[in-house]
Amino acid sequence: MHNHNYYVYILTRARNSTFYVGVTNNLIRRMDEHRMGLISGFTKKYQIKMLVYYEYFTNIDAAIAREKVIKKWKRQYKINIIESVNPEWRNLYFELG
Repeated sequence: MHNHNYYVYILTRARNSTFYVGVTNNLIRRMDEHRMGLISGFTKKYQIKMLVYYEYFTNIDAAIAREKVIKKWKRQYKINIIESVNPEWRNLYFELG
């Protein structure tokens, strides 16, 4: 059986800015795509490139379900989960392996 890696992640432009919640099987590649503006749409339009939160999964269905839950959360819930692991609002992209 193969190990699979999936990530649910939250991007923002700044602490008081809009959030984007996504899911991917390769967080570094997806972040590079966001940072270089290769993905058309919301993140490119609003220059949302700062990785402030992510969760790791081995099951795609669990990852997609979690993404849907987080997307429905009120803004303050998202802020709370970000600050629970990243109180300084660092760009976690620079800490990825």
